[in-house]
Amino acid sequence: MTLDDATTALVVLGLVVALFVWNRLPVGVVAVLAALALWATGLVTTEEAVAGFGDPVVIFIATLFVVSEAIDSTGVTTWAGRLLLERAGTGATRVLVAVCLLSAVLTSLITLNGAVAALLPLVVLVGHRIGMPASRLLMPVAFAGSAGGMLLLMSSPVNVIISEAASDAGEGPFPFFSFALVGLPLLVGTVALCALLGPRLLPRRTPEHAAPDLGALAETLEGQYQVTDGFYRLRVRSRSDLVGQGPARSLGADHGVRVVAAESPAGAVVLGPVSDDDTLVVTGAPHDVTQFALEHGLAVSMVGVGDGQGLMNREAGAAEVVVPPRSRLVGERVHRGMKRENALIILAVQRLGTDRGDGPIELAEGDAILLHGRWSALDRLNRDRDVLLVDSPDLVRRQTVAWGPRATLAVLVLVALVAMLGSGRVPPAIAGMAAAVSLVLLRVVSVTQAYRCISWQTVVLVGALIPLSTAIRTSGAADRVASLLIDAVGSGRPILLLAALFVLTAVLGQVVSNTATVLVVVPIALAAAEATGTSAKPLLMAVAIAGCAALLTPISTPGNMMIMSPGGYRFGDYWKLGLPVMVWWFVVALVVVPLVWPL
Repeated sequence: MTLDDATTALVVLGLVVALFVWNRLPVGVVAVLAALALWATGLVTTEEAVAGFGDPVVIFIATLFVVSEAIDSTGVTTWAGRLLLERAGTGATRVLVAVCLLSAVLTSLITLNGAVAALLPLVVLVGHRIGMPASRLLMPVAFAGSAGGMLLLMSSPVNVIISEAASDAGEGPFPFFSFALVGLPLLVGTVALCALLGPRLLPRRTPEHAAPDLGALAETLEGQYQVTDGFYRLRVRSRSDLVGQGPARSLGADHGVRVVAAESPAGAVVLGPVSDDDTLVVTGAPHDVTQFALEHGLAVSMVGVGDGQGLMNREAGAAEVVVPPRSRLVGERVHRGMKRENALIILAVQRLGTDRGDGPIELAEGDAILLHGRWSALDRLNRDRDVLLVDSPDLVRRQTVAWGPRATLAVLVLVALVAMLGSGRVPPAIAGMAAAVSLVLLRVVSVTQAYRCISWQTVVLVGALIPLSTAIRTSGAADRVASLLIDAVGSGRPILLLAALFVLTAVLGQVVSNTATVLVVVPIALAAAEATGTSAKPLLMAVAIAGCAALLTPISTPGNMMIMSPGGYRFGDYWKLGLPVMVWWFVVALVVVPLVWPL
């Protein structure tokens, strides 16, 4: 390749970094613009410009998001969090160590962003309960999660990229569990520094807008809407002695049962006498309702929906909605226990904070309705323009239902994925696709959920930047930068070369996505290894460690950004604790990496 090609590649790289730092364009757009610029300048062919989107690395990363969604949405993370914190007690240090270790383990299985999102409300709640501000907990959780990203091959897209790079360099991929050889020292040191220095370096602030705590939502709704006994729907048989009696609300008092309403087979409210095949909506103690049904020859068509003890469970839950202006529900007559679309049951209606009773009630704008039904039916309310959800059913389920439906299946698929990757006999992309499709076939996640949970920004970012990585390598730009590094540290000093690559990667990683940073630095590391006769694996592992060491700014990773508002952090708070942690990571890269993978 000519010198002009190398210069052009470096100019494109410089513009890409500048656009990332400018932060006015979506990172995916910047990555696609980079691929287009490389094609327009002739540095890559059409096939090379789009080849990244079919790269096995990109496919594997996409499948990991599906596995992460399965683990989180089935309540496994909620269960793990509750279990660990129950045993941690209320001591501040013990709680901090517990949540940090949990964050690292979760990150190793479901990536940093998924772990932080799952733990965020739990950590805020725990901090409130023990009198410890969230600002003293959330940053250690994020930093420990970053260390957890170095425990397994599947823990971070960075690990997948450098493993593929080692394989392409002819030295073979990194074994699945080999990352733990550096990940464990990173984690131990990170947790220790957070426990020792965190109380001195982290601010003690209360955020303006705390993350919602929905763990006790069921109890809150039960008290607010006075939900005690469940609603039963009893069908009137032709031989029932209640046929011809009424009105319905006058029945059942002698059994301790309250009849809320009677409905015709078409669902209309019956105001007169009860007829054959009508449905009585009743509420009361289960024993009383059973006696009432037996004595009057009624068939039970729905049992105990919405009782105080079963408002939230693995199969069904509750959602609070508000009737917005111009809703088709305005003016509709409803009653408690009424069955709506998708088998949703109206448990209560309030207007201006006052319960409207059993009904029938004519709905008005601003009325609050408590609905009960299967979680899948409640999820459909997100697309219902006739109601406004107060809290997302999906978020409620994740925080309230520990070890939910199909959680065991999700864990078994995860174990199978780890076994396939650990054996080294199944390519990561194939293992990931097998796990993702198994989760869909087993109905752990739906097809729609699987598509929705994938971070397409990450997929586009990696896929579109692979051509830039290729161009840097093939144009001679990587050789030029590698030569500069070698000249700066001197020849025959591989440990200094490793240190220089760490610093270069770490600096870029504070303002640029760590995935993008690693894609840029990997060809430079490979060129430096070839020029100095150094093994590529230690240099690549140092790049991976530095790529995950995005600890100094809130914009370096989505996980750091997610904790900023709930923790009440400011931009300058991150480096105070992040710098000592990064120094430890630097020490591990210079000491542990050469011991495991000799230079």
